[in-house]
Amino acid sequence: MSKSEDFKGKYVCVTGGSRGIGKSIALEFAQNGCNIAFNYLRNHDSAEQTKQEITDLGVKCLKIKAHLGEPEKIQEMFKIVGDEFGKLDILINNAASGVQRSAESLEPKHWDWAMNINARAPWLCSIEASKLMTEGGSIVNITSEGSRTVLPYYLSVGASKAALEALTRYLAVELANKNINVNAVSGGYIETGALDSFPNKENMIAAGKNTLGGRIITAQDIANVTTFLCSEKAAMIRGQVIIVDGGVTLPAKLPEAT
Repeated sequence: MSKSEDFKGKYVCVTGGSRGIGKSIALEFAQNGCNIAFNYLRNHDSAEQTKQEITDLGVKCLKIKAHLGEPEKIQEMFKIVGDEFGKLDILINNAASGVQRSAESLEPKHWDWAMNINARAPWLCSIEASKLMTEGGSIVNITSEGSRTVLPYYLSVGASKAALEALTRYLAVELANKNINVNAVSGGYIETGALDSFPNKENMIAAGKNTLGGRIITAQDIANVTTFLCSEKAAMIRGQVIIVDGGVTLPAKLPEAT
């Protein structure tokens, strides 16, 4: 995506920004002149590499280790962002986690884990971020195909992503009086490290290549749409889930002609 003056000098927080889709989003904003804060949990080396790539673009970068499953850690993270940046313009709720199991083998702790990271944390992050958006701002939640389509081993994550999409609509209404725009981006099958935990990884990658565009969706595709939703051109898109799947979910099996 070409550089936009909409973003120059703005402050952006990307959760789960050290790898995969989150990293692509963080780099896209940085390339457009934004200062970036991102959190990570375990992979320090990847986080340090991402920070270096961002600062090499000539912008500020905060790398924060924070477990988003713990509400107090979310508060601490945004206190650091507020102390260092003084304000926030954009929040991208990208961090996600879950246990890939069938309904019968899933345990309550797996359900709670997915809901806490994928739905509760974006709610809490959005509220904390809104306190720093003194001049208005944008929030984009990264969701997935499994919120609407039944995928194997995806029950807890799919349900949590459906909750995230409902959260998107509620926050769009409730934060509108602060001039904060809230939307979501739903990606198709994207070949990132996140797929490694799926028992049917190869089948998902194969399905992802069967797009109307003739190629698999990339993290950059998601980053492009995410940045657009935070631009002035998208000011009247409110509370929507934008599907970026190359049209893979559109074709239907039609009956054979007789």
